[in-house]
Amino acid sequence: MDPAVSMTRQPFVVKQMLSRGFTTARDCGGAGLALKEAIRDGVFPGPRLFIANHALSQTGGHADFRGAHDHTQCCGGHVTGLGVLCDGVPECIKAAREQLRTGADFIKLMGGGGVASPTDALEHTQFTADEVRAVAEVARGYNTWVTAHAYTPRAIRHAVDNGVTGIEHGNFIDEATAEYMAERGVYLTPTLIAYDAMARREGFLPPESRVKNEEVLAQGLRALEIASKAGVTMCYGSDLLGPLGIEQAREFGLRAKVLSAKQVLQSATVNAAKMLRQDGYLGQVKEGFAADMLLLNANPLDDIEVFDRPEKHLLAVIKDGRVYSSRWSKLAEDVTAPEALIE
Repeated sequence: MDPAVSMTRQPFVVKQMLSRGFTTARDCGGAGLALKEAIRDGVFPGPRLFIANHALSQTGGHADFRGAHDHTQCCGGHVTGLGVLCDGVPECIKAAREQLRTGADFIKLMGGGGVASPTDALEHTQFTADEVRAVAEVARGYNTWVTAHAYTPRAIRHAVDNGVTGIEHGNFIDEATAEYMAERGVYLTPTLIAYDAMARREGFLPPESRVKNEEVLAQGLRALEIASKAGVTMCYGSDLLGPLGIEQAREFGLRAKVLSAKQVLQSATVNAAKMLRQDGYLGQVKEGFAADMLLLNANPLDDIEVFDRPEKHLLAVIKDGRVYSSRWSKLAEDVTAPEALIE
């Protein structure tokens, strides 16, 4: 998508996210500093953002969307929508530093093959050990961390062995790898709704990606069970592309098939705050914390799927003490206006 088109749509997208009850969101590729600051300054409503800017990808990796017959030449630093291509330690170091210079809160690295990328296989491991270590070292220098897209045990171990502290997806995880992650305090963010939503949209994916999507979809719930049994700290995620974002809250119901309501709720609150290193400010209703609250007409600990139906159960959204939306007659919405000078 053209960057200008994307920018004009982003205010609507983030407003809808907030209206579904997401007062904080972590974006692993695409959202930039301008969007984050516009929300912070009150230009338009949206969740508090923690961003990675562009995800790092090797040539032919998960963020390289050129087809096998596309011989367009590119070089280190070439941006491909949500990702930036980099090969070799010097390019990886520069790419990581550039994301941090331009406002990234953490680094996202494509550590293995993916569904939407046309020239890699799900079982591929991406980036060399030296490249991953170099990116992790850059992140440590900025007092932040690296999270990696990875499905297979080999890709997960490759990332963790070389300094990565978060894994996105992890659908093919096995028991030994889950225990390995738990021992090292590595976070896992499953994204079941992405595969479920893409499978239900006829024609959304090309045939080759649809086959890959079916593979990861089939293993999603099993991965949750394995990770839970091993004691891996799991966080909430969706990874929904474009128009599929409307299904963001349906991840709650999918996880509830194998996890307790409490576990699912923790993944979206206290666990996510720990991963963001914001557990002293976010994720709890507690004195001294951000005044982020949702008003519901049902108890999610009795039925976590109340979050799947915000139009029915979500009465009000409060972020930083401000009522951004309310359908309850006893709670009025606050007037929103830019809090900072717009130059």
